[in-house]
Amino acid sequence: MSVIAKKYVKALVESVDEKSLVLAYESLKNLIPAFNNKKFNNILSSSDVTSLKKGEFILSLLKNPDVKLTNFIKLLSKNGRLNEIPTITKELKNQIAKLNNQFDGVVISNFEVNQSDMIDLEKSISKKLNTTIKLENKVSDYPGIKVEVESLGVEVSFSKDRLKAQMAEHILKTL
Repeated sequence: MSVIAKKYVKALVESVDEKSLVLAYESLKNLIPAFNNKKFNNILSSSDVTSLKKGEFILSLLKNPDVKLTNFIKLLSKNGRLNEIPTITKELKNQIAKLNNQFDGVVISNFEVNQSDMIDLEKSISKKLNTTIKLENKVSDYPGIKVEVESLGVEVSFSKDRLKAQMAEHILKTL
């Protein structure tokens, strides 16, 4: 996470209430797909477009931004930090999660985890971490199962390969 993004988010968190913070997050989140557009990025990086016009351009993409968000975008524009919006948005999501003590995580496995097991896993992890965790299953080629809650820095994994290696090591020690 960018130090710059953290500073801007900290300033935003300190200057608005929680409702405004959530609205700002929702507005900024809707901008994220634009950052994958080459023409959009060309506009933001162009030296032919003033920072004021870049800020106005971003604001034109937002639906009814409040005064605080408008000023925030203008500040980012003035300081040449509009390219930080995706990182700022991610950090803003983390800060809102901390305020509400609710975090998102992912269960990575090579199979679909059934809904009742997901709920049990959410309850178990939530109880262990004294917070509320909402998990999403992501099927991949991971040889085992891994649970990640990135914003809390939590990762738990059970890998077939690691289990085999530990069993072999244990057997060799007993011989």
